[in-house]
Amino acid sequence: MLNHEDIKRYQGNRQAERDAQTLYRCLAEHEENPDLAAVYRKLSETEGGHADVWEDKLRQADVTVPPYRPSWRTRVLCRMAAMFGPSFVVPTIAGIERGAKSEYDGQPEPEAQAMSAHERTHARVFGYLARNSNGLDGRAVARFEGRHRGAGGNALRAGVLGANDGLVSVFSLVMGVAGAGVGSETILLTGLAGLLAGAISMALGEWLSVQSARELYQHQIAIEAQELEENPSEEMEELSLIYQAKGIAPDSARAMAERVLADKDIALKTLAREELSIDPAELGGSAWEAALTSFLLFALGAVIPVLPYLFFSGPQGILASAAASALGLYIIGAAITLMTGQSAILSGLRQVAFGLAAAGVTFGIGHLIGVSLG
Repeated sequence: MLNHEDIKRYQGNRQAERDAQTLYRCLAEHEENPDLAAVYRKLSETEGGHADVWEDKLRQADVTVPPYRPSWRTRVLCRMAAMFGPSFVVPTIAGIERGAKSEYDGQPEPEAQAMSAHERTHARVFGYLARNSNGLDGRAVARFEGRHRGAGGNALRAGVLGANDGLVSVFSLVMGVAGAGVGSETILLTGLAGLLAGAISMALGEWLSVQSARELYQHQIAIEAQELEENPSEEMEELSLIYQAKGIAPDSARAMAERVLADKDIALKTLAREELSIDPAELGGSAWEAALTSFLLFALGAVIPVLPYLFFSGPQGILASAAASALGLYIIGAAITLMTGQSAILSGLRQVAFGLAAAGVTFGIGHLIGVSLG
């Protein structure tokens, strides 16, 4: 006889598998690369089979299986995949799969052991996809499909954390100035100055970071080009060893390396990718695009505690700013669970508590300074 805990576990397993099935099917529907779409469909079919197992077990225990309803996280990720493309959410899914690969560890059912192997495969697949978001070549697709039959730069994360930085820092700044007892116009001016200063600082930091990375990559590729020109045989040996490390037979690996090095342009690009893990076409992305994105994300969060002062003043302005900021913090906390898989309510409330605590501290310090100066 199943006990209450077993039934809850079966229901949780079934929900997780149906969510994964729905999400992978959604990725397949919006993936332009037909080979990659086929991989997503294969993963979706496997997850659907897992869900069928748990539903059968529930029925055998005379437990009613309710109609499936996707979780809110699954719905949001599907919507983002439809709006921005599957590659936008793949790093987030890779993180989810890394956490899910051990979910069946310790579960006593024989079927759970096979499912555990599948989940580890899924984690490897999405880990590869997260590092290679432009898609897979035919050999990689074949490897993943075969492995599955035998047996995850995260834009979303950067967006959430960038908006959170802007909101918390400017909210604390506004509350600190408000605590000093200055007028609403001064608070508004201070908030806008903090928004611009913070957004510009974030943008400059991001530009320097990406540009420095690009220059480093360019330098490394230049060194590789020089080595390729001066000692092609050594570079061929290195490339051959890389292919062998991927599981290719030594003779085949050497033949592949010889074909690649026959064209110096292709050889340099291949060596950059395989030996240095650098995509010469990207070089870490555009520094200006990264700077603009960082500026906008910070400003998006920072404007929340400032806007109420356009319509309210005095204590009403303080309360309106705190209320708007608390709502923004809750939304950010809930959005973080897209990556962590935790409870949206608890994460949102935790974010509100931390943000209000920080603002409360700065308000108190501002009040003390205002009284002292007065």
